Amino acid sequence: MLSVVKTKAGYDNLEILELEEPKVYGDKVKIAVGFTGICGSDIHTFKGEYNSKNLPVTLGHEFSGRVVEVGEDVKNIRVGDRVTSETTFETCGECIYCQSKDYNLCGKRKGIGTQINGSMAKYVLSREESCHLLPDKVSLEAASLTEPLACCTHAVMEKTSVKDGDVVLVIGPGPIGLLLSQVAKANGAKVILTGITKDMPRLNLAKEIGIDIIVDSLKENLEEIVLRETNGYGVDKAFDCSGVLVAVNSALPLVKKKGDFVQVGLFAEKYKALDQESIIQRELRYIGSRSQKPSSWLLALELLSQGKIATDKMITKIFSIEEARQAFETVMAGEEIKVLIKS
Repeated sequence: MLSVVKTKAGYDNLEILELEEPKVYGDKVKIAVGFTGICGSDIHTFKGEYNSKNLPVTLGHEFSGRVVEVGEDVKNIRVGDRVTSETTFETCGECIYCQSKDYNLCGKRKGIGTQINGSMAKYVLSREESCHLLPDKVSLEAASLTEPLACCTHAVMEKTSVKDGDVVLVIGPGPIGLLLSQVAKANGAKVILTGITKDMPRLNLAKEIGIDIIVDSLKENLEEIVLRETNGYGVDKAFDCSGVLVAVNSALPLVKKKGDFVQVGLFAEKYKALDQESIIQRELRYIGSRSQKPSSWLLALELLSQGKIATDKMITKIFSIEEARQAFETVMAGEEIKVLIKS
């Protein structure tokens, strides 16, 4: 089967190779992949910015498909089921994080598309516990967005609690920022989404799908807009989806005293000069949000089933596996919202 493989460390080293189909065993489920989304982390891997330990590896972890075979220990998933899957393939099963199903925090976790061959191929293996049946109303294309959407439900609904009437600031209108803004809206918030001038097509899309206020921070005064919309207090919650230090530091003073600032975006460097003064003097809760956990997926699928996420507007380009290199180049060009690879 054709597979999109990161063959070795460094920039690029992406090849489309013919690999053997995976074989089921134990609690494993073999899925005929329908669609795979290209994630920002896939781009970091392409650029050699992540130190992948298990190379070569087939990329892809945002996917949907149909079950074609199951292992002898599989109890509930059936051949023919339409599914999506969490990225967790293996954990220690013993640590306190595994016991509470916070698999994203297990130190021995192995993920699909990073340490284990992923979904940019005809078939992928997952464990039964990680598989989720798709609601009838959710297409395979839409379901390929479940993983990034689960990262957003984890941040908005589990790491903090956005409620009706909250004013929320979202920094960065990439796919995660657009999805997270919709999750916040679904929970009753007024959402201010900010980006820079080159982001205007994405900001305009945000307005089209119902986000309340969009801000080009290079041309508009974000502070004035936030204070106007919050009676001078600042936003109840802020979510950084950019991983850009200057944006984070400009937003921290705009959070209401005793408010929550949730860090979703990853910084390019490990150590950053964060505006600690704003965190301390405003008694902010600065919260890290890493990936997602099983409960996050249930929340995400419920939102998809309810039609609360504009997946049709989010998915703007679909490529075949043979066109994978072009797909990656398209994502890096930054002109599309969400790019999928069809298996």
